[in-house]
Amino acid sequence: MPIEVVKRQFLEYVEIERGRAVKTVENYDHYLSRYFTRMNILSVEDIDEQSIREFRLWLNRQPGTNTASMKRRTQNYYMIALRAFLKFLRKRDIAAISPEKIELAKLPERQIDLITSTELERLMQAPREAFKKEKDQDKARIYLRDCAILELLFSTGLRVSELCSLNADIDLTRDELSVRGKGDKVRVVFLSPAAKNAVREYLKARNDMEEALFVDGRPHKLHRIIPRDVQRHIKSYVTRAGITSVVTPHTLRHAFATDLLSNGADIRSVQQLLGHASINTTQIYTHITDAHLREIHKKYHSHNRD
Repeated sequence: MPIEVVKRQFLEYVEIERGRAVKTVENYDHYLSRYFTRMNILSVEDIDEQSIREFRLWLNRQPGTNTASMKRRTQNYYMIALRAFLKFLRKRDIAAISPEKIELAKLPERQIDLITSTELERLMQAPREAFKKEKDQDKARIYLRDCAILELLFSTGLRVSELCSLNADIDLTRDELSVRGKGDKVRVVFLSPAAKNAVREYLKARNDMEEALFVDGRPHKLHRIIPRDVQRHIKSYVTRAGITSVVTPHTLRHAFATDLLSNGADIRSVQQLLGHASINTTQIYTHITDAHLREIHKKYHSHNRD
């Protein structure tokens, strides 16, 4: 069977039966097409260990963005797509090599961008301080919006894409909110009093009929806020707050997770709150308990005693 026919069936399966986002489907198409074209794969039978090994070698020698060679994480994306394709073939009883034969490259432990509690407080206060000084009503509304965005991100641990997809009909009489995240999975997140108050103040100041909870743009040309908008606004408050480290919307998601773990939350609960499919993804946050372990060592290790 021609490889393009099988690939199309696979992509339709990923989108319809697996419910993956359109962007994910496009990425799978890109990764598979590059392998098929480079290694001249015309049918399923042409996929073998030798062609995969040669393709991986070729990938490793490709220049990356601002790096001499393509990042291993990016190379792994190609292998993940191919492995998913081979699992699909096995599911459809189409003879092909085993997906288990594809091993992913080992990656260095992921580093996360952290922000200190003092810096976080300065960041949260930045739009509030700007609001107090602002006389223009339209600009003041923007500062209220950004207060709500920052409070909501830190209170819930939402991904920025999840935040941008929220609608203005949010029920502020409740302390929880259902969101649809990666893989079209729905989870519950929880609103702090500060987050509810900030959102309530922003909605009260709104004078438009847009469906989106957060809007961006000029008053006469509003649109649903997008992740790039949120990143840009946060960057401006980082500067206002005198913070020199890199802070993104995802940094607040990190802050949410580390705050929970530092205060005694178990990692399984944090996994659910973040919407991680695998506990392995949540494991990147466990190093923040080092301070606690240091105290345990200092208190109980015999060589630390007087």
